[in-house]
Amino acid sequence: MRERENLSQIATATLQRRDMLRAAGAAGLALATGGAWAQGASGWPTKPVNMVVPFPAGGGTDAFARPLAAQFAKSTGKTLVIDNRGGAGGTVGASVAAKAPADGYNLFMGGVHHVIAPSMYPKLDYDLEKDFVPLALVANVPQVLVVNPRNVTATNMKQFMDFVKANPAKLNYASAGSGTSHHLAGELFKLQTGTFITHIPYRGAGPALQDLIGGNVDMLFDGLGSSASHIKGGRIKALMVSGSKRNPAFPDVPCAAEVGLPDYTVSTWYGLWAPKGTPADLQARIVEEIRKLGQAEELKAIWAGNGAEFGTLSQADFAKMVSSEIKRWAQVVKASGAKLE
Repeated sequence: MRERENLSQIATATLQRRDMLRAAGAAGLALATGGAWAQGASGWPTKPVNMVVPFPAGGGTDAFARPLAAQFAKSTGKTLVIDNRGGAGGTVGASVAAKAPADGYNLFMGGVHHVIAPSMYPKLDYDLEKDFVPLALVANVPQVLVVNPRNVTATNMKQFMDFVKANPAKLNYASAGSGTSHHLAGELFKLQTGTFITHIPYRGAGPALQDLIGGNVDMLFDGLGSSASHIKGGRIKALMVSGSKRNPAFPDVPCAAEVGLPDYTVSTWYGLWAPKGTPADLQARIVEEIRKLGQAEELKAIWAGNGAEFGTLSQADFAKMVSSEIKRWAQVVKASGAKLE
């Protein structure tokens, strides 16, 4: 009898111990899961981050993406991998980025080209405002009109305008592709000056710039960031920067307002997006890191040398800017009759 009671007590104790272990295990799992979730944003990044750059290497986006990546590595100890995916005015890379996992380790560095695209491409397999979340404005760069000095002998805008008006269709201009800011900047210039120059699209600003330097095309409406070193090296000549003020990096180059084009306000800006569904805490952590990178003296010097300003907009204001730019460029596309080529 006593032996049976002992067995019963042992069995009861065993069951109680098993239940306690289960409860402890469940609590431990909950704590571990909760801890991992809490640390997910604060501990970011724990591995390399992929960033799609939707143009070939050597273009305007690269001029800012690569220094940003280098500073990111110094700041976080992790690699920001540049994934160049050129084609179709930057829309190929955007499509790839839109389908990437929304885990905080996939970013997209797009820009003004992508707010133009909805008005130029009848069928896109992504929606910039629905399939991405805007994170931060990274760089704001004025557009610059640059020419090959061997092809275009004008030394100032007056001489250039006199020649263009007297010789319609004789000059051509390169772009990073149909529907890019380079293309629409040229169309806007034609609208406001009543002139005609022939558009020649390329698969990115890098190839377009190289052909301009080589003399295969006459001119380019480029973001100052990618043209800056070539202007300083004398390989191409800057005739005008867009907007109402001169750029500190090139104080001798007149602004559009000075040469009689007060409404020619075109900037090549670049921003960061993440795929839709990226958790809000990770979004905030990424934005925090980008702000930190923008304060680095090395990056400030590079941006200033490229005539650029680092973005200071909040995430919400950047989203508003994107929506506003989509509407603005839709009006330019309609007024100019710009088409894909």
